[in-house]
Amino acid sequence: MSILQTYGLETLAVEDRLALAEELWDSVSKIIDEQPLAPELAAELRRRVALADADPARGIPWDVVRADSHSRAHRTIR
Repeated sequence: MSILQTYGLETLAVEDRLALAEELWDSVSKIIDEQPLAPELAAELRRRVALADADPARGIPWDVVRADSHSRAHRTIR
């Protein structure tokens, strides 16, 4: 049985499900935001920021990444 069925959530309207999902995500992200970063992760993030700052052209613009991911998703679905 899914969690939707267990709590009777499958009967909620789509808008209410989306609102619930957003509220759940916000509650989880708040907990995650309060957790300290592992030293290894913090060091890796600093390294990547330094690389991006040193050579901004090295990255891929967001609109290109987004278009590519949409293209891949549509190919996978078909």
